[in-house]
Amino acid sequence: MQMDQQALRELLEFLSSSDIQELKLEGDDFRLEVRRNMPAPQAVMLPAPAAPMVAEVAAAAPAAAASPPPAAAASRGDLVEVKAPMVGTFYRSPAPGEAPFVEVGSKISNGQAVCILEAMKLMNELEAEISGEVVEILVENGTPVEYNQVLMLVRPS
Repeated sequence: MQMDQQALRELLEFLSSSDIQELKLEGDDFRLEVRRNMPAPQAVMLPAPAAPMVAEVAAAAPAAAASPPPAAAASRGDLVEVKAPMVGTFYRSPAPGEAPFVEVGSKISNGQAVCILEAMKLMNELEAEISGEVVEILVENGTPVEYNQVLMLVRPS
């Protein structure tokens, strides 16, 4: 097994956003041990700040000029952002050809899977932290996402 700098960076980035506390990896010409005692991040869904959300909507408007604005655009302050807890690829359904976990308008409950984030060939189900209604899904299926990127907006119930 060989590991180049890019693969090492990706592995370390994945580990920093996971709750893995210890990892040992050995190859033909290397040995890697990572240990940490940091608490894993708990919050995945955070309330949307009113002012930055307006700026994001304004910045996204020219790029999405072909699609009509969502009906809830005027009241975005009451929405909760579902954010990516890690870098990976966003998938809306559990497998190709299957129905998506959620659609716009779907009611979700705390602990319900809302999508999958694939990182380093591992499929990680992202669970809702609150109950509510999915108002908008901001990422296309199969799209790479960054850490802390907003994936969808939920109106809490």
